[in-house]
Amino acid sequence: MTDYTDAEYWSSLVKMSISRYFILHALSTGPKHGYEIGKWVGEFTDGFCTPSEGALYPVLKEMEKGGYVESVTETVSGRLRKTYTLNEKGYEAYNKAVDAWTRTALLILKSRGLAE
Repeated sequence: MTDYTDAEYWSSLVKMSISRYFILHALSTGPKHGYEIGKWVGEFTDGFCTPSEGALYPVLKEMEKGGYVESVTETVSGRLRKTYTLNEKGYEAYNKAVDAWTRTALLILKSRGLAE
């Protein structure tokens, strides 16, 4: 049974939902490889949302398969590194996500009496 009074429940629910947004946001600032995306998101969110490799790479694979990102694999210091770039469809998805999350944030603030 779900404990709605558990702060960790709400935090993990939000993190699961918003991590895709922050991955898109990271890529909207320019091409990045997987580790760099995870690190960027963690720093940008002050550690609130730091996707693990087990969460990050399936999302990137899903985004690539859906045609939102493109990747290039290159050898760096003897290791393969895949760099991801947001394409036109990815920017469209990012803008839709910005709109949805902005509306959500404003509604939450409104519910607390902090916005109209």
